[in-house]
Amino acid sequence: MADELAQEHRPAEAAPSVDPNAPTVKLTPKAVEKVKAMLVKEKLGPEMGLRFGVTGGGCSGFQYALSFDSAKEGDTVTTQDGVRVFVDEVSLQYIAGTTLDYVEGLHGAGFRFENPHATRTCGCGSSFSA
Repeated sequence: MADELAQEHRPAEAAPSVDPNAPTVKLTPKAVEKVKAMLVKEKLGPEMGLRFGVTGGGCSGFQYALSFDSAKEGDTVTTQDGVRVFVDEVSLQYIAGTTLDYVEGLHGAGFRFENPHATRTCGCGSSFSA
């Protein structure tokens, strides 16, 4: 669904932009470790990486979307400790500066988002308002 949102708003002539200084998302070492393990488990090739985006919906207005994908036209592409991260231009305005962590605890395990643009988040932490 993040791909659908991103594809609707991408200029056709734009190529993926690889900019190590681009305002994008950050992955903690634990998140990098988990993403790398999942890429290996899924037997995905080196062109694949983590697509991080947003979709409309959720109880707070926007929902985070994570998937494995390859770079698309108009994406901002960064590499963090060997993990390629793709963010479409529409999502970037809502998640630039977000830190993605992976936490494990008594209540389960999963990715946690720390978004400086979120003015309100839901109880589960997977949706937000900007």
